[in-house]
Amino acid sequence: MNLQTTVDQLKQLRLHGMARAYEAALILPVHEQLPGDVLIARLAEAEQQHRTEQKTKLYLTQSRLRYNALLEQVYCNAARNFTSEQLMSLADGAFIQRTENILITGSTGCGKSYLACALGRQACSLGFRVMYFGMNRFLEKVSQTKLDGTFIKLLNQVEKIHLLILDDFGMHPLDPITRLALLQILEDRYGRRSMIMTSQLPVSKWHEFIGEPTIADAIMDRMAANAHRIELKGESLRKNRSEKNV
Repeated sequence: MNLQTTVDQLKQLRLHGMARAYEAALILPVHEQLPGDVLIARLAEAEQQHRTEQKTKLYLTQSRLRYNALLEQVYCNAARNFTSEQLMSLADGAFIQRTENILITGSTGCGKSYLACALGRQACSLGFRVMYFGMNRFLEKVSQTKLDGTFIKLLNQVEKIHLLILDDFGMHPLDPITRLALLQILEDRYGRRSMIMTSQLPVSKWHEFIGEPTIADAIMDRMAANAHRIELKGESLRKNRSEKNV
């Protein structure tokens, strides 16, 4: 039997993880060769791991996260009002399975966006689809799709995303069109999908910022009713990094 032919066939079948593992097994000394049943188990495990890695890579690319953030690089201490226990309670992605939201507030530079992206990256690694928007870009996207008639397509696309991240809420005013669009997106996701919202404004100010009382009530009801609230404190992390580099 031509062993290289077997490797080539595995690659042709797009079993690349299995092919690599088989090639590695072939170079082992004879006395270290694996029994047939163990070899098959190792090949299946290698293929599953390869596919998981490829899916994670695809989800990360599609998410367009602002930062390549890692949970282990998130600062957790009393001064930030955010503990490692809080971070770990969110790291397993169970909040997504429970369709809960996360509202992250704090002053500029305190790490809101980084934390949101770290949670988004972790969600991708757990097999969840993630989509990130800076709020300004999101509002532009809504306005454009309203003009070109593809808003329903956008709604359908966003509805399939397990975790939607909207960054810097409250930085750009909402007009009647974008208020209604935001409400519609939240309505579609309520009780079915999760979202992370970051803002410099405290949550208590969001209703006033949204403006129209009836719509504001509906938006806040869907966004904040079943949400983890994280209020980051402390000095700007950007300022601290800049001072260290002086």
